Amino acid sequence: MTLKQELVQYYKWLRQHGLNDSHSGNASVKEADCIWITPTGACADTLTEQDLIACDINQPAPAGASLDAALHLASYQNNPALNAILHSHGAHTVAMTMNGLDFIPFDFEGQLYFGKVPVIDLSYDDIFTQSASQVAQQLKTSKAAVVCGHGVYVAAEDLNLAYKWSCSLELSAKTAFIAKQAGTFPKN
Repeated sequence: MTLKQELVQYYKWLRQHGLNDSHSGNASVKEADCIWITPTGACADTLTEQDLIACDINQPAPAGASLDAALHLASYQNNPALNAILHSHGAHTVAMTMNGLDFIPFDFEGQLYFGKVPVIDLSYDDIFTQSASQVAQQLKTSKAAVVCGHGVYVAAEDLNLAYKWSCSLELSAKTAFIAKQAGTFPKN
């Protein structure tokens, strides 16, 4: 399977497993100095590898690339070890971080993989102008970052690992959400 085929597959899985709706989120993979990214308004249910947009890592994103293309490019430029970025809107992660505070998972896997997930609190108007630099900065040292009220960005060495961490973070947030409802959420 080519990297482009893998990118389409993982983007579809984000939708199929409830981390995105039909047209939300975005995804990219790095191949040498080329970034393959989902187009603006991509439908996960119908996306094909021919729909992906090629971006030169050293140039501004071309027309049609995801609105988050600058964020993806900045993240790859800031951390050459990264080869994959997935952006999702997992409802539990978004809900558990609406307070703007960093998310600290209390379940085993969440602690193992993340420890603490930084949350970037931006106004609606600032998301388009500041999220690229702020998320890229966080992804230099964190596997994941959340833009408060918006969604999750996960970066890794490959798509499989980015997908694993995206799913794991959402399950940690879901576990925390359920524990709060059950009155068993840890106090410290």
